[in-house]
Amino acid sequence: QVQLVESGGGLVQAGGSLRLSCAASGRTFSRHVMAWFRQAPGKERAFVAAISWSGSSTDYADSVKGRFTISRDNAKNTVYLRMNSLKAEDTAVYFCAADPYAWTDNRRLTNEYPYWGQGTQVTVSS
Repeated sequence: QVQLVESGGGLVQAGGSLRLSCAASGRTFSRHVMAWFRQAPGKERAFVAAISWSGSSTDYADSVKGRFTISRDNAKNTVYLRMNSLKAEDTAVYFCAADPYAWTDNRRLTNEYPYWGQGTQVTVSS
């Protein structure tokens, strides 16, 4: 299976930027849809962004569209989330997820992803 480890979280001022990384292990990583979700205290885990196995297709939650960019480097078995213009409401634990199935309209659903990292904390101060 796929193992995922997130890194790059931290404390940043509103308006600042961070880049999260998700290092993956597994022989079929390149064929996985990859996504980022986030979960704030007392909230449901919410979709942030997804990218197809080839990197040719991306999807973003409306709340982050235009500010966040998801990318992947399959040669390095790594997916990234570049976060610009951060807001206090972006504060959450950010999780990387992998989906061995096809790029579908269900890519925003948490239950589509069997593989998850442990999360990395992002705190945006205001």
